[in-house]
Amino acid sequence: MRILMVYPQYPDTFWSFKYALSLFSKKAVYPPLGLLTVAAMLPSDWEKKLIDMNVTRLNNDDILWADYVFVSAMHVQSQSVKEVISRCGNLDRKVVAGGPLFTIDRSEYNGVSYFVLGEVENIMPAFISDLTKGEAKPIYQSNEKPELINTPLPLWSLLNMKDYSSMNLQYSRGCPFDCEFCDIVALFGHKPRTKSSQQMVNELQALYDAHWRGQVFIVDDNLIGNKIKLKREVLPAIIEWSKSKNYPFYFVTEASMDLADDEELMNLMADAGIYQIFVGIESPNESSLVECNKIPNKHRDLIASVKKIQNHGFEVIGGFIIGFDNDTPAIFENQIDFIQKSGIVCAMVGIMMALPGTKLYERLKAENRLLHETSGNNTESTTNFISKMGNEVLANGYKHVIDKIYSADCYYRRIKTFYKEFHPKTKGSSKVELNYIISLIKSIWILGVVENGKKYFWTLLVFTLYKYPQLFWKSMSFAINRRHYYRHARKILKA
Repeated sequence: MRILMVYPQYPDTFWSFKYALSLFSKKAVYPPLGLLTVAAMLPSDWEKKLIDMNVTRLNNDDILWADYVFVSAMHVQSQSVKEVISRCGNLDRKVVAGGPLFTIDRSEYNGVSYFVLGEVENIMPAFISDLTKGEAKPIYQSNEKPELINTPLPLWSLLNMKDYSSMNLQYSRGCPFDCEFCDIVALFGHKPRTKSSQQMVNELQALYDAHWRGQVFIVDDNLIGNKIKLKREVLPAIIEWSKSKNYPFYFVTEASMDLADDEELMNLMADAGIYQIFVGIESPNESSLVECNKIPNKHRDLIASVKKIQNHGFEVIGGFIIGFDNDTPAIFENQIDFIQKSGIVCAMVGIMMALPGTKLYERLKAENRLLHETSGNNTESTTNFISKMGNEVLANGYKHVIDKIYSADCYYRRIKTFYKEFHPKTKGSSKVELNYIISLIKSIWILGVVENGKKYFWTLLVFTLYKYPQLFWKSMSFAINRRHYYRHARKILKA
């Protein structure tokens, strides 16, 4: 068998980092971990090729080379998915589709020969057997939530790692919480299922053996869903392995706000080399948190919790949502005020979207408030349901927030606010690679001479070198990322 694994293209979104990657000389942020893991489940004597359309073009010759084309995607990639399926059909190649997009709703994707839906560890053997015999059925589906002890190492050999700014790995699936707008529970359930500490060490070793050094994203939607195992087994194993290899990686992950309540856990995560944590803060409006059942955020001083996490050596990336039923037009200034006071430099503010498979989607459908299906991109100025504050008010208010928080003045002030709280503990090599120097020269010219915010850029560099010289590279990274946030905000404002 010849299997072509295709990862469809992302549109230009907040998370694409399109305008920052060019300064880092990278083509994409993360590789398609799901497809690489599925590739490792296929027979070793099958030929396999990966085309990540965010990195390289999908040519007709690639499709014609294959017996089958495997496609996996998330909702935001749906337009590219349809184009890939159409091209495969025109070239008489059968498509095998799986992943979150198709698991939640496959109805729009005509032209797929075989759907493999749900978590595939338990159903892939039967599908492979039937495919080999030429007896494959149209749909293979499992609602089981398999343990992850049999999940194989991703097939990193399919990848050119130099194209990416970060690698990734998965430790757990599932979240103990049940936020109304989130589809994670629909996909992976409430009970967090985890890999063993030895599996995690094996994953790290595989990346190390593939000569990767630098950032690794632990992609779990909530890393701390099972705190006891994380503290007793997994983090100590990662710390021991990292120390033995002189800390080749630094980690990014996602966690719920109750992390701020566990000193021991924060200390272990810092010792393990985690330096950046995405936290779904959503809203400073308590009634909106109650509305969406955001349990870890309710009845707490959110800014104090953010600063506590920052104090332990972490950069908090904040996720925010505007457009809850309990939001009033006051939410726009309140969000800006919260983001500025918290020192959250990277603030991902999105408009509420009703995703298929969520409780929010079902509630709004019952209330006859759905307008159309969502694109999956919540960093545009539109939504897919009737907002109680009025969709025009919501869109204009959202644009105001985006315009303000990524203005040079507000953005660079947040960096200084963050540095007052930030006490970095991340260990790692201090070696400066050649590509860092190239990125530095390119970035200083573009950000300090050519583009918007020159005065603020130079002020930040002088401030950093004078007061926090050890954070010089972090300041450069913030400035480079701001280029993407600002340009993306301009695009939203013109929409």
